[in-house]
Amino acid sequence: MQTSRRSFLLSAAALAPQRAFSANDKIRFALIGAGGMGSGDANSALAVGGSEIVAVSDIYDGRLQRAKERWGKHLFATRDYREVLARKDVDSVIVGTPDHWHAQIAIDAMEAGKDVYVEKPMVQKAADGLRVWQTQQKTGRILQVGSQRVSSIVYQKAQELLKSGAIGELNMVEAWWDRNSANGAWQYSIPPDANPANIDWDRFLGSAPKRPFEPMRLFRWRNYQDYGTGVAGDLFVHLFSGMHFITGAIGPERIYATGGLRFWKDGRDVPDVMLGLYDYPKTDAHPAFNLSLRVNFVSGAGESSGFRFVGSEGIMTVGNGVTVTKQPRESEPGYNIDTFTEATQKEFLKKYREQYPKQEAKADSMRPNGEERYLPPPRYSDHQNHHANFLASVRSRKPVVEDALFGIRAAGPALMSNVSVFEKRQVQWDPIAAKVKA
Repeated sequence: MQTSRRSFLLSAAALAPQRAFSANDKIRFALIGAGGMGSGDANSALAVGGSEIVAVSDIYDGRLQRAKERWGKHLFATRDYREVLARKDVDSVIVGTPDHWHAQIAIDAMEAGKDVYVEKPMVQKAADGLRVWQTQQKTGRILQVGSQRVSSIVYQKAQELLKSGAIGELNMVEAWWDRNSANGAWQYSIPPDANPANIDWDRFLGSAPKRPFEPMRLFRWRNYQDYGTGVAGDLFVHLFSGMHFITGAIGPERIYATGGLRFWKDGRDVPDVMLGLYDYPKTDAHPAFNLSLRVNFVSGAGESSGFRFVGSEGIMTVGNGVTVTKQPRESEPGYNIDTFTEATQKEFLKKYREQYPKQEAKADSMRPNGEERYLPPPRYSDHQNHHANFLASVRSRKPVVEDALFGIRAAGPALMSNVSVFEKRQVQWDPIAAKVKA
């Protein structure tokens, strides 16, 4: 499609008046990128209720056919997402494409008058984040990034507990995500009918370097820097999003990451083991603290992920639920004076007991020492909560938590972790401006 044709379609859609929703109106959405994550997002949105899918776009014809099998033959289906954006019957879009398309499609959609749910990471390149944010401000559209932890009642509980002082003053956060399965390491199935006739290869490549047709690079795109963002953009960004939501942090000042390709030597050019260290400065929302992240695709056990928030008075662990472990500090610091002379020991103990008199053990001097656990109800889905929050904002026009600014403040440090690994250096980051420090 020529540039003039593209401009005409998008501008025509943008000129259409914004639809006002009544309580019974369904929000009509389109899916752009009908792979595993995009299709899962569409199903979550439909499960919430109050929405209907009316169009789908994908560069593989098989997925367009599968979309009609799933959601009805009435769907408008096209390889060209711009034809979806030109439709007046589309109120919002879900962007489930490879990462290198996220920014451009999100910007085009907002300029076409559509609200946007875009999968994480919001952008493939950190420099594109502010373009997305500026477009959201300019157009007034709703944009929500697809890291569902910010809508989870588990993370809301953790946020409440941390704010209440349940573990004292925060000083360190550890987070991890371990996997040991082929699918977990993005060894996705490749359809046997994949060929240049039923795949729009050039459209898939987009801004990526040109190369001959190679189905593996399409169906396992997360394995390649040209289209994806590796474990940092796929999983670190989830950990950043969840941690930022719980703590109120907006980003680190210093980033250092390391890693390598240890096991999945299948042609991919991104690490399967990655470790990151981050310095968070003091703000009004939280004290200064350090963050460590780990992703391991060569784990010897099953998949697991979680957080440990280490405070001055206890530890809060966040996973499927929240656990707070408390162990009261000793009432006195103690001493080790065996190597002092007897006279010096006697003098030391006299002064020590003046400062810390011996306390008689009493029942009312005992303090809690144990765990408190908080679990969500059975079959709880934070994915559905996240889509429910997005759809509620589309109706009310009230801001979402995980907007474009939140999105780049989570994606930026993750993407800079890749820079640190590949360039073997520290990165200085400006968390307020959400960009690399000059």
